[in-house]
Amino acid sequence: MDPSLANNQELLQFLTQEKERAMVNEAVAKLTSSCWDKCMTDKPGSKISSSESSCLTNCVGRYMDMSMLIMKRFQSQ
Repeated sequence: MDPSLANNQELLQFLTQEKERAMVNEAVAKLTSSCWDKCMTDKPGSKISSSESSCLTNCVGRYMDMSMLIMKRFQSQ
């Protein structure tokens, strides 16, 4: 195999992985921001209350469910 072709394939694979990593980081940041703003209504203390914890868990669950639904929808088209 041509060495330059192998290098191009490695570079392409690396760039694809980095793009996926950036997308995951962006999704986590968006999720964290939106769920935090929704669930953390009081001033932050030393502990998260059980209602805040429950809200965060539910918010993350709904966000993940919706993301999976959207991804499946795009894949089926």
